[in-house]
Amino acid sequence: METQPLPKDAILVVNAHSRRGQDHFTQAKDKLEAAGVRLIAAHAVKDPEQMAATVRAAVESGAPMVIVGGGDGSMSGTVDELVGRNIVFGVLPLGTANSFARTLGLPLDLDGAVRAIATGQRRRVDLGMIDRDYFVNAASLGLSPMIGQTVPHKLKRYLGRIGYLLWALKCSIGFRAFRLTIDDGTSERRLWSTEVRILNGPYHGGVELSDHADVDTGEIVVQAVVGRSKPRLAWDWYAKFFKLRDRDAHTEEFHGASFRIACHPPQKISIDGEVLAKTPVTVRIAPGAVEVAVPLAQ
Repeated sequence: METQPLPKDAILVVNAHSRRGQDHFTQAKDKLEAAGVRLIAAHAVKDPEQMAATVRAAVESGAPMVIVGGGDGSMSGTVDELVGRNIVFGVLPLGTANSFARTLGLPLDLDGAVRAIATGQRRRVDLGMIDRDYFVNAASLGLSPMIGQTVPHKLKRYLGRIGYLLWALKCSIGFRAFRLTIDDGTSERRLWSTEVRILNGPYHGGVELSDHADVDTGEIVVQAVVGRSKPRLAWDWYAKFFKLRDRDAHTEEFHGASFRIACHPPQKISIDGEVLAKTPVTVRIAPGAVEVAVPLAQ
């Protein structure tokens, strides 16, 4: 079935909290207009907590496309406002990992991302859900929330994904494994785990973790690093980062539309980089929840 072309009118909302945020905003605005996108309005949001309200106002104004510039957290924090609305979601990857953009096949450079928004096509994609909260890419529990809450901003900015891995080694010293219970509504599985990833796409932290998760499968993937060994968790990240042959040796995956997840002791949950929930939770897929702008199919 042929899809409608991308809108030419849009509202731009950029997370300008970082030191380079204002530069990103100015460049994105200029490049979008030069590419033929007519900006009804453009907002550089310096307080990240105002991103959702700014996008909500853009949606309520009737804009046919809302372009969000930022990292995965900015995308997840604003996508709820577009669910169920006849609006295209434009993604400008301006974060550290940009996992959602990687999953969509978007160029990670500003020129390429702008070109996809100006000359690309629509693609309807799934979203994940933690209870009633939508997310674009991945949630995790275990060591990742501890890293996300404590990683120094400068380390993340200058070293990117390597910085996360280095900080993970430090955080792992005081970390302990937990008992995980996964219930799909018909059967229940209990196991020891050091980390659980709830995936709507293959990437988390910019690293490809799963060969089976994607944004158009109609399923959520729960991937658990099994056992109580912290060195095993470190090896799992290492093996997946470098795409080694045995990279899946220490993980177990569960695929389905919905799962109930509980832990002992209860674990905090990082949703696309922001710690926003705590077990027990229900995780599920929202099939075809939003339309995004992506490059033309080759």
